[in-house]
Amino acid sequence: MPQTIVVKIGTSSVTQPQTASLAIANIAALAETLTELRMQEMRVILVSSGATGVGCERLNLKERPRTISLNQAVAAVGQGRLIRIYDDLFSTLRQPIAQVLLTRQELIQRTSYVNIYNTFQSLLDLGVIPIVNENDTVAVEELNFGDNDTMSALVASLVEADYLFLLTDVDRLYSADPRENPEAQPIKKVVTREELEELQSKAGKSGSQWGTGGMVTKLDAARIATGAGVKTIITNGRRPQDIHQILAGEPIGTQFEAQPRGENARKRWIAYSLVPVGKLYLDDGAVKAIRDRGKSLLAAGITKVEGDFQAGEAVALCDTEGKEIARGLVSYSSSELQQIQGYQSQEIPTILGYATAETVVHRDDMVSVL
Repeated sequence: MPQTIVVKIGTSSVTQPQTASLAIANIAALAETLTELRMQEMRVILVSSGATGVGCERLNLKERPRTISLNQAVAAVGQGRLIRIYDDLFSTLRQPIAQVLLTRQELIQRTSYVNIYNTFQSLLDLGVIPIVNENDTVAVEELNFGDNDTMSALVASLVEADYLFLLTDVDRLYSADPRENPEAQPIKKVVTREELEELQSKAGKSGSQWGTGGMVTKLDAARIATGAGVKTIITNGRRPQDIHQILAGEPIGTQFEAQPRGENARKRWIAYSLVPVGKLYLDDGAVKAIRDRGKSLLAAGITKVEGDFQAGEAVALCDTEGKEIARGLVSYSSSELQQIQGYQSQEIPTILGYATAETVVHRDDMVSVL
């Protein structure tokens, strides 16, 4: 089976840092590298930032838009220019590409999620390189990806990729910002989930003027991708050709080892693509049953219901301190749960006046959050 590689290129790598004009030479090097990977029978997906930065440059704006509507308008201007450059460069290399614009809403809906998966597989089977970006013109604030690091990780999870490359403006992750602290130590390899969580707790927010990323979002992307069984690498976007050396085993960049891909595709969808719209607080007994024994959630274990949601939507399951331990698809609405929380399953028909599911969240519709 050919390997599948997702490459995310950041705004700071496709544009000039001071002017936000396109860095044509760097984009050309990226196109050559990805085409070479395709010639080696690898399946390649590119997630590209830069539309808003290019739009700003084209409209002579001096800073990134601060309102959603203006950001969407500027991104629409820049996206056409960006995809044209990609098409020109890849066409010169005789490599077909396709533009794929996504929103978080499409990944939340199971039917469209499966359709997106099938589309990606068909494109990859045809030898096409899909170029993915967020559909900024229709994305709403509550359900946008927030950054292309997160979207690239979700795409890597969706297609069950082998590798996710996060190309950025530094050569690897450091213990501090090397541009400000000369004593910052390089972090070459992250093996365990605990190591990654420690890095996340220490990370500060940073990023270029034209991007929305920074190491915080890249670490979160690494958490999503490695949790879905995808090896993740943070490396320098100005040297896309390093991807060849990394695939050959050279210790370039910061490399995050993939965790076992134990969950099925549907549970990965629940874990990474869904956005919880409410919270259920559980007593210690329910927490132990879910975390230690993989049991379903019953109404008797719920101590508090937070949010306004309907049956079938995603909720976070939290312990007594509010820490999320799992998430899943709920069988009851928030108003129903407020009536039956703390009661035994056999009492539910009497309380609600009708019979329904015995479990609030069935274990088949639940995934642990570590």
